[in-house]
Amino acid sequence: MVTVKKRVIGGGTYYYLEHSVRINGKVEKKETYLGKAVPKRIEEIKKDFLASIYGEKWFRTFDNIRRNFAKERSLMPKSAREEELKKFSIRFTYDTQRIEGSALTLRETANLLETGITPLGKLVQDVKEAEAHQKLFYEILESRKDLSLQATLHWHKRLFDSTKQDIAGRIRQHQVAILGSKFVPPSPAEVYPLLREFFKWYERNKKKLHPVELAALAHLKLVTIHPFADGNGRISRLIMNFLLNRQSYPMLDIPYKKRNSYYNALERSQVKGEKSIFLQWFFKRYVKEYRRYL
Repeated sequence: MVTVKKRVIGGGTYYYLEHSVRINGKVEKKETYLGKAVPKRIEEIKKDFLASIYGEKWFRTFDNIRRNFAKERSLMPKSAREEELKKFSIRFTYDTQRIEGSALTLRETANLLETGITPLGKLVQDVKEAEAHQKLFYEILESRKDLSLQATLHWHKRLFDSTKQDIAGRIRQHQVAILGSKFVPPSPAEVYPLLREFFKWYERNKKKLHPVELAALAHLKLVTIHPFADGNGRISRLIMNFLLNRQSYPMLDIPYKKRNSYYNALERSQVKGEKSIFLQWFFKRYVKEYRRYL
């Protein structure tokens, strides 16, 4: 529990935030100076303080994952690394498409992307978008360009050019709603200014934030802006993995079967305006996925 501590030093009164946390089996006391008076926004400061403390704890774990992941890959022949990436691309394509309503099964997705076998009785749209997603996934990983509005619009166009040309690569001009969610996306007039602010935020923080935190927040922020008529989740998850891969961290697949906890974390963060809710979910999911590297 974060507590406010008062100290009297040399006749002056000073306030601090204090919290104890267990790191590597040892209890460490963390504190931050507040000033000569308790700020009015103390509850917000407490949340940020707590997030920074547990962020440090998570980041050490993420770096261990990255180090052992790199060590394992260095021992693998090129063909094995390529096969592993192909399997990830298939699973990632299946899950991210299924989350957004695709009816293709994992086996159908694998047959389609590995051997070109088109599943019978399934929507052509689902088939084409699965093919486009895998191609775009590889294109993004090979891209030497940094994240930008231009790149994001291009990726969206590549994803939907064969199925929804009227929205492909275009910022939405109408109000949208998310089925089953309490969160209402920004109005059309707000979208472009919010996108500009998002990319300014990225430029300011891309070298300051831990890569896993950066990837999680980029996903959360972009999907909250909801700049497109369709495909916001898919583009946000692609950008998430683009950022992880650029810094040599293992990429993350969010399984279709785990979608309810994913939806809940996103919605609670969006409705309450608290990024920490989604970050904690994301961090736990990331560590659970890659516990074998710890």
